[in-house]
Amino acid sequence: MSRVIVYFAHPGQRHSRANSAMGKAAKTVESITFVDLYAEYPRHDIDVEREQRRLLDHDVIVFQFPLYWYSTPSLLKEWQDLVLQHGFAYGHGGDKLTGKSMVLAITTGGSDEAYTATGYQNFPLRSFLYPLEQTARLCGMTFAPPYVLYSALQADEEGAIVNHTNGYTKLLNAFQDEIFDFAKAEQQATMTFSDLPIREKA
Repeated sequence: MSRVIVYFAHPGQRHSRANSAMGKAAKTVESITFVDLYAEYPRHDIDVEREQRRLLDHDVIVFQFPLYWYSTPSLLKEWQDLVLQHGFAYGHGGDKLTGKSMVLAITTGGSDEAYTATGYQNFPLRSFLYPLEQTARLCGMTFAPPYVLYSALQADEEGAIVNHTNGYTKLLNAFQDEIFDFAKAEQQATMTFSDLPIREKA
């Protein structure tokens, strides 16, 4: 059984419907470690040693956040800058995260059509996440395709949040139960609740 930690980073979560629902769902998954970064570090005074211990204690690292200007919210970026140190996560002797997995669970304001060569974002969503993907690879981690809810601001009106949240719970359980199919996932650019690469339990 894999140990899973979810880092939830949303500076405006009081006004969030999708991410708040996802966070509540993640907390209900048995044995999941759930960390609300903005609640724990409201002044951005990140405890680096504590966070490094958390990483060492888990196999699958999930970062849940809304896409802000094609990147992460600021606290999550600062967390990465401070916690993923040379000699710990990469560089000489920096092999502590080798063999672990990184997963992004993100929401976007734009639709899936917006993240195409002909859409107003001009590029596929995955291309905006290359820095995070390369971070995982530099640290010797497996990078799974991001779990995405597009058009998150309109999702509640269309009833998509419930489906997406249920899919998120299913995804987290699959990581714990080691039935997430990483090989099949490599063929996908992103994941949604309807196309999760999960194997049947043995």
